[in-house]
Amino acid sequence: MSVETHSVRQILRASAVIGGSSLFNVAVGILRNKAMAILLGPAGFGLMAVYASIADLARSLAQVGINSSGVRQIAAATASGDTARIAVTVAVLRRISWVLGLLGAGLVIASSKSLSTWTFDSVEQAGPIALLAGAVFFQIVSNAQCALIQGLRRIGDLAKISMVGGLTGTVAGVAIVSVLQERGIVLALVAAAALATLSSWWYSRRIQIPEAKAAWSELRSEARALLSLGIAFMASSLFTMGAAYLVRVIVLRDDGAEAAGWYQAAWTLGGLYVGFVLQAMSADFYPRLVATITDDGKTNQLVNEQAHVSLLLAGPGVLATLTLAPLVTTLCYSASFSPAVETLRWICLGMTLRVATWPMGFIVVARGDQRFFMLIDLAWAVVNVGAAWFLVVSFGHRGAGIAFFLSYAFHGLILYPIVRRKSGFRWSRETLAAGAIYLGSVSFVFIAFQALPASAALVVGLLATLAATLYSVRTLLQLAAPDRLPVALQRILPHLRRYEQRRT
Repeated sequence: MSVETHSVRQILRASAVIGGSSLFNVAVGILRNKAMAILLGPAGFGLMAVYASIADLARSLAQVGINSSGVRQIAAATASGDTARIAVTVAVLRRISWVLGLLGAGLVIASSKSLSTWTFDSVEQAGPIALLAGAVFFQIVSNAQCALIQGLRRIGDLAKISMVGGLTGTVAGVAIVSVLQERGIVLALVAAAALATLSSWWYSRRIQIPEAKAAWSELRSEARALLSLGIAFMASSLFTMGAAYLVRVIVLRDDGAEAAGWYQAAWTLGGLYVGFVLQAMSADFYPRLVATITDDGKTNQLVNEQAHVSLLLAGPGVLATLTLAPLVTTLCYSASFSPAVETLRWICLGMTLRVATWPMGFIVVARGDQRFFMLIDLAWAVVNVGAAWFLVVSFGHRGAGIAFFLSYAFHGLILYPIVRRKSGFRWSRETLAAGAIYLGSVSFVFIAFQALPASAALVVGLLATLAATLYSVRTLLQLAAPDRLPVALQRILPHLRRYEQRRT
């Protein structure tokens, strides 16, 4: 077996495990969004998105990036085989998460009036915002427990946590909102976070970690390392979540609550399939990259393989979402969300660029280069928010979708020279070919919907989606022999192989 075949097989195996849980969560998420859309309508759905953005922003600030730095530290310790080092890192991570969770909850309560005034231009929502403290606390604790599991590359447990937490959180959230309507939005968010914490605790407690037998100086040193690297992750997450919050505030204030709901619907649908693919792949990719980051050759090969497979898996889904946007929006939400269609198509363009650049960014993260890590994400956030501020005035919520696309075009332009300088990275011929095919196809279909009658554009989009799907399948079969693929993928391959035989 060649090195590339083995690596692709490992990528696909991890993707199949996490992808199965992600696919389950996508289905659950669609049902949750459908129920919430019917129960709350566009305005209530937009309000829920704003509350969720506030909680995400507070959590990003309070957890100081320890979830991401914890994955890196545990993965590095695991690669070294030092069980004592693993034990110390785990002990520090668990203790710090509780402290930061309590501090984050206190931060939300203390700033609830200010957040209400800034977001809604009144203090009427200060009470519900203060209740978000519970969601922030549970999210921080849960993320730390998941960091332990991901750092140890227990991919199966990570998948189970995602499925159990997603399902129980959805059932509880929909039940609460169905009884309390808009008054239950915050309680639903808190309940979902609490159930996710319970799920992650159940699986993390089963991991046999030896008791940390270390001097106070060692514990303090590990805590310093976690927090030092975590600050860079915190800044990155803060920029990302802060941008998401500010864009929603811009849409809410300039275009109204219904427009905020339409934008949130487009954002959710645009990232649904891409998020499924990237989540499935990142769970195993990041720890693997940390283990090879000192070898530029292996690092660049791994990133190219990951980017290539990401494009092959995500491209057809993005094309299908772009093509079937009106149908998908109505099915997943309701007819009242139809204004989100054009915004969704712009977000699909941005998501294609995100898939292409996503693996490159991990080079900076895995190297622990805090300065560049923060500057890249800060630049992206400034472009995203700045473009939204200008464009929403002229184009409404569609302007926020355009801004998302422009921000990722900018992100790719600044990221590539940086990783080229850091590790000598350059795109492989195979990755460039896949990128050209999918970026070209998505752009062509997008233009077709702007220039052609709807029926003609639909035909163009369906043909492009079919062609992209066949190209992806054929290429994946060439990269990894069918009998070496994960069992979950082998079940559908006989049908695809018969199609290939008919073609040849």
